[in-house]
Formats: sequence, C-alpha cells, structure tokens
Amino acid sequence: MHRARHLLIPMAASTAPGCEQALQTLRLPQLERLLSRLTLTHADAGLETDYAPPHERALARALGLPERATPWAAYRQRVTGSACAWLTPCHWQIGADHVTLLHPGQLGLTEADSRALMDLIAPWLAQDGIALTWVAPTLWLAQGELFAGLECAPLERAMGRDVRIWMPRGAQGTLVQRLHSELQMLLYTHPWSEARAARGELPVNAFWVHGAGTLAALPAETAEPETPMALHDAALRQDWAAWAQAWQALERGAIAELLRHVAQGGTAQLTLCGERSSLQFGNAHRSFGDKIVGLFQRKRFADLREQL
Repeated sequence: MHRARHLLIPMAASTAPGCEQALQTLRLPQLERLLSRLTLTHADAGLETDYAPPHERALARALGLPERATPWAAYRQRVTGSACAWLTPCHWQIGADHVTLLHPGQLGLTEADSRALMDLIAPWLAQDGIALTWVAPTLWLAQGELFAGLECAPLERAMGRDVRIWMPRGAQGTLVQRLHSELQMLLYTHPWSEARAARGELPVNAFWVHGAGTLAALPAETAEPETPMALHDAALRQDWAAWAQAWQALERGAIAELLRHVAQGGTAQLTLCGERSSLQFGNAHRSFGDKIVGLFQRKRFADLREQL
C-alpha cells in the first residue's frame, strides 16, 4: 500500500522582474503532467505584505498549527505552555531614509562567537524576563511572556528591505523596539564588537524576533510535507538563473518521483506557493470523471503562476 505524499514548493513563482524573465524560457513538462492528474483542493489568497508567507501558512495548515502568528519556535523546540520566539542576531544597514536588514549569514558568526555574544546579552535580557538557549550561530530560543501574542514577520520577509514595516505587532511591540535600541547601545563600544571591527567583520547591531507565540499542546503527530528550499533560497538571493536550475532539479527529482507515485495509484498532494498565495492540489477524492478529463486536459504552469 502506498503511503500518502505531500510535496510543498515555496517560491514556485515571484513577481520580481528577474523571475518573469526566467519564466519565459522555463519548461516544466513533468510538473504539468502531474498537475493533469490532480485536482485543485485549496486556494490560499494573500498579499505580499502579509507577515506569514504562503509556504509557512501551508506548512502550518498541514501540521495542524495556526496559519497566522504560528508559534514556530515553540513547535520546533517542542515547548508547550510557555511563550517562545526565535532570536537571530543580525546587522541593520542604516541609510538616510531606510533601515535594511542584511542576511544573517553575512555576519560570519562562528559557534564560539555566537555563544560569547549570547552570554553577553543573556543577563541584560533576563531583566525583562527573557531566557535564552543557544540553538545555532544565528538562531537562539528565547522564552518569556513578552512573546505571547506577538505577531512577527519571518526573516525572509524583512531581509533586504526596510525593517520598519516588518517590526513585531502586538501589545509588546513597543517593548521589542526598546530592546533593539538598548542592544545597539550595549554593543556599540563593547570589546566583543571592537574585536569584530578589528577583523573587518560586520557589527552585530540588532536582533530579529520571529516565530513567536505559545503552544498550548503539541498537535497530533502527522507526516511533515517534503519542502525543498532551493527555489526559495535562490529567490531570496535574487539569483534567477539558480532559481531556474532549481526548478529543473525538481523536475528530475521530487516532481518526477511524485508523478510516478500517482501513476502507481498513490495518494498525493502538491502545494505551489508564491510570494502572496498558494494553490494545493490532490487526488484523494478525485472522481473517475476528473481522472478521464485530466488525461486529455493539459494544465500549464504559466496559467497558474499568476495566482501565486
């Protein structure tokens, strides 16, 4: 018996000019054959200004989590009954009329540097009831009531953009802004920062709060969708040649595998996500008539991408 499979593809399309150009010559025959065997089961319409991007909403829905203000930190760390968030040290590039969040990877933080920074910041945040746990160089778990009911934008929404429109919303939003200001003063002339400057490294002058919220209980165990991130990562870099190559890799890999799975009688879901919206397709409740029509009716990706 075939197990059900779900392939969730973030950033399948973008409104960026570079993406539009790449799409002119992109051919996805395997995807279109797969789509001809599936039926649209769910459409999630949104805006580019929504805090939660479509692929996060789709993943949350598949896992039985809230689709908006999803408590990702609590879920990933399996923390219940306590407000949590991810904290990412980062660099804000301050211009005359904008404040741009650079990709945290540009900091080049080693584990040792990151742990030293967290040890430096932890006593200061403890004064506001926030406890830190190290997870990765640019990802720390923060726990404290500050993060209850705080709506946060993920890093990808703010990276390369003016952070001021993506700051956390909610009753505690002004406290987060105060902490940002205090952190800048704390680190500005600290020996830890001066050592980085001497090595020619970017200063850490801010942190980004994301994935905040409280999880009352863990949702029922469910298989997590396969979520390849190559398209997503290339789109964040605005590398549309790499984005097109990632599509071709999916054609040869995950999409071809899902098509074989469906052809052999397996149950499948496919979710295509853009910057605004997502479309979910499946065959679990497909009628015989739908199957016959699908065999003779081609679904073109070019006709769907406008809905993403």
